[in-house]
Amino acid sequence: MHIQTHLLSGWCAADCFDMTPRERLFAMVAASAADLDGLGIVVSIECYAEYHHVLAHNVFFGGLLAAVLAFFSTRRIKAFFLFLALFHLHLVLDYFGSGLGWGIHYLWPFSRNEILNPNAWELVSWQNISTTAVLLAWTLLIAARKRRTPLEAIMPSLDQKLVMAFRTVR
Repeated sequence: MHIQTHLLSGWCAADCFDMTPRERLFAMVAASAADLDGLGIVVSIECYAEYHHVLAHNVFFGGLLAAVLAFFSTRRIKAFFLFLALFHLHLVLDYFGSGLGWGIHYLWPFSRNEILNPNAWELVSWQNISTTAVLLAWTLLIAARKRRTPLEAIMPSLDQKLVMAFRTVR
């Protein structure tokens, strides 16, 4: 699945809860940080092929990520479980939407067993495009109704300019 889809999934899901802008940002991180193991591409194609969906697509990374993000959150227990759920949402989206042959090494480093989906969608498929389109529409709905965007915590002035521009156009 594409990184922007993971980012939007975290922000839209976090919007369903009473969270601060920073916690919604953390939700975006929780929903997308598993793809840090894709940075092996900087080293080589072989490194990417060997370690993407391995190093950060496992329950131990997800638990650590959720704990670290929750530590810096206001409502720590609630945030921990939401961040852990969003990490798992990333895995589910990748299970279906990363293409054939991209398994999830859920118990790595203790096991190299892969969870593979024999019916996975291609990375560029109508299912992935539709998922992204739904999340984008949801994001625009939030912008119109709640007057905030995924940029609210990192670029508040641009966030408000986008909200005002969107409200003017609609």
